[in-house]
Amino acid sequence: MFNSPSSSGTGRDVLSVSQLNRRSKQILETHLPLVWVEGEVSNLSRPSSGHWYFTLKDDQAQVRCAMFRNRNQLVRFNPAQGQQLLLRARVSLYEGRGDYQLIVEHMEEAGFGALQRAFEELKTRLSQEGLFASERKRPLPTLPKHIGVITSPTGAAIRDILSVLKRRFPAVPVTVLPVPVQGKEAAPAIVSALDLANRSELFDVLILARGGGSLEDLWPFNEEAVARAIYASRTPVVSAVGHEVDFSIADFVADVRAPTPSAAAELVVPEALHYENRLQAGLARLYQTMQRRISDNRALLEHISRRLRHPGERLQQQSQRLDELETRLARAFHAQLTRKQQQLGTLMARQKALPLGSRLQQLRRELGQWQTQLNRQMHHQLQHQQQRLGEAVRLLNSVSPLNTLERGYAIVTDAQGQVLRTTEQVQVGDTVKSRLASGIITSTVSALEHDPSASDTPNQ
Repeated sequence: MFNSPSSSGTGRDVLSVSQLNRRSKQILETHLPLVWVEGEVSNLSRPSSGHWYFTLKDDQAQVRCAMFRNRNQLVRFNPAQGQQLLLRARVSLYEGRGDYQLIVEHMEEAGFGALQRAFEELKTRLSQEGLFASERKRPLPTLPKHIGVITSPTGAAIRDILSVLKRRFPAVPVTVLPVPVQGKEAAPAIVSALDLANRSELFDVLILARGGGSLEDLWPFNEEAVARAIYASRTPVVSAVGHEVDFSIADFVADVRAPTPSAAAELVVPEALHYENRLQAGLARLYQTMQRRISDNRALLEHISRRLRHPGERLQQQSQRLDELETRLARAFHAQLTRKQQQLGTLMARQKALPLGSRLQQLRRELGQWQTQLNRQMHHQLQHQQQRLGEAVRLLNSVSPLNTLERGYAIVTDAQGQVLRTTEQVQVGDTVKSRLASGIITSTVSALEHDPSASDTPNQ
């Protein structure tokens, strides 16, 4: 394995100490890859060169370590004596002293590293199973009827959520399902709360929340049981765990991930002012439509009122028409009688020249013919006028208020005989008369009841 150096003539390969250390270093660095090593820090020193030198140990062994400046500048914490560290390092050998050592490439706190590896492993496995698939995520309701919040009842997260919900839409009911959000009992409690919320069927959205913290503090939200409970939830779940830079397994499985608890509250309810503005606009449009319809109906009513004449006026017109027909009938009868009398006079004059007996017989015959014709015409005219009179009477009866009274209605007047149309025309204690079909009832007003729906109806 080793290249043979020059010998001293004895036939043996002789190496110097520096050669041995150099070759040993080559063997270690060539045949051992990068390794992860966990242990406790001791003998930590930071010389002016900026390099770090320390010993990593456990309860049975120790190894020297060096982390050069270009690498330790990337470490985001200051290692301390007695701290558990997780190192990624190359196995090497310090030739000057022959010390076996680790050249550290990466350093992290031991607990954080283990949790981070577990986080990444679970994340990869659940992603491969489809728990993070976007196509299975459900949209949040536009306006939830009941919100469930799964969190600690005493933490800052619930105060922030309730404050935002009250400000944005205070009408939506909120129920807090109290759970611990840190420690070993947190994950089982969260699973039970999710199961209870789904079995109750009270909520249409759930918020799973807690404030910020370290990876260890947030670990219950990285538990596989919690992830599967969120995945199995029939109610949409909003995950709001930690601060904006924090990510948990619950965030990936949930239907919606909110960067903070306050942001989750803003996501699940709309701004109430938006709905108030829409409601006010709708009410304004409804009011305008109602006003326009009332105006149209009022104009129609006024038009009909102008066309609708009082029954008394129609009765007067028909009575006047009847008088006119009677006058015309009398005038026609008188004219006809005059003509017949003239014809009779003419005939009598012509008959004077005839013998008296013959002329008398002829006059009798003609008189009988005229009388028959006159009776026939008078009977025809009388039937015609009686028919027109009957039609006028039927028309008058159709608009007569007496028919309305026969159907059970009444015409109410005050003591002076003025017709009453509204309750504002009388007061309690006034005397009123009710005209019925068969008589008049006189009564005293004991109470008044106004009908608001009749306030817009114009008086006839």
